[in-house]
Amino acid sequence: MSDTADLNIREQIARIDKTLAESDKLREETRKFAAEQHKLAAEAQKLRLDRWLAPALTFVAVIGGVLGVASFIARVTGWAH
Repeated sequence: MSDTADLNIREQIARIDKTLAESDKLREETRKFAAEQHKLAAEAQKLRLDRWLAPALTFVAVIGGVLGVASFIARVTGWAH
């Protein structure tokens, strides 16, 4: 082969190597993005659960407190034997 053809092949190989390296970099960025998206989706699901769970637990605690006070008053006043 001539020196020009050999140089042309080397340039093409270098471009192919560069393209492959860029593709690998993009694949890694895509993998990281997907992992981050999965993490954020899980966190959003947890926050949706917490949004209704906290008021529900507060309501149950208040009802428990009211029933406890009512039971105490019933025992003190003699309503409950």
